[in-house]
Amino acid sequence: MRVLVVEDEEMLAEAIAEGLRQQAMAVDVCFDGAAALERVAVNRYDIVVLDRDLPHVHGDQVCQALVSSHSSTRVIMLTAARNVMERVHGLGIGADDYLTKPFALAELVARVHALGRRAQPALPPVLRWGDIEMNVPRHQVSREDRFIYLSRKEFAVLEVLMRANGSVVSAEELLEQAWDEHIDPFTNAVRVTMVTLRRKLGLPAVIRTLPGVGYQLAG
Repeated sequence: MRVLVVEDEEMLAEAIAEGLRQQAMAVDVCFDGAAALERVAVNRYDIVVLDRDLPHVHGDQVCQALVSSHSSTRVIMLTAARNVMERVHGLGIGADDYLTKPFALAELVARVHALGRRAQPALPPVLRWGDIEMNVPRHQVSREDRFIYLSRKEFAVLEVLMRANGSVVSAEELLEQAWDEHIDPFTNAVRVTMVTLRRKLGLPAVIRTLPGVGYQLAG
């Protein structure tokens, strides 16, 4: 998943981002509503973690802009307010979920996972392709009951391919879904990650390269 964290408390924003990156998500961060509107205009996000009380442009306006654009992006709104009516208002303008500060990072991560399942076609938490099994919530991959340790990026790339269910995925799509906005579009990161991922998955090879087109799961 690709996530945008919008939070004006920079230390909190970075803590949230790091917690989500630990789950192999691609995470971008900005600190005000105007920057958030710029990001969502040029990038496709599965989830936006959106503080309500933002400078420059209020979080409500960012949420309303996403809703009016008919985006499939899901919004989880953060607020320090404990007033029930304020939470009701946030949900009423289009937020998909609401979390009151202070909160446990583990709960936020769980809610992001839950919203991510709603942002994409419904798939089980355990994905399978041939003899490969991926438990997404537990961040575990095995092949023929042999556990395979994958880095965050290797796990994210394999998850994108498994969710594609045999369809071709371009390098550009992998960069968009498994890396954040700071990645150089001319990088060889996808190719390098594919080399190590194929080596770890072993034989017979399960990832096929279509030169000039992209990658797909074989079988």
